[in-house]
Amino acid sequence: MDFRKNLQRDGFTMFQFSIYVRHCASSENAAVHIKRVKSFLPEFGQVGILCITDKQFAQIEVFYGKKPQGVKTPGQQLELF
Repeated sequence: MDFRKNLQRDGFTMFQFSIYVRHCASSENAAVHIKRVKSFLPEFGQVGILCITDKQFAQIEVFYGKKPQGVKTPGQQLELF
């Protein structure tokens, strides 16, 4: 349960049961979050990390029963400096 809470605190959103997504603006930003996820991995269980582009994510087809559903894209991350 702590693993899930840590993912949510780090900005991940549940996409499907046991599948979480997070938008990262760059591969460098993704590397930061991958390192963070690795720091709180559970002792047991299996965790996989997959990085895909915005274009690839937009091509996902999601179905609930026979009705196609639009993909709920996570909120866009903004950087202020």
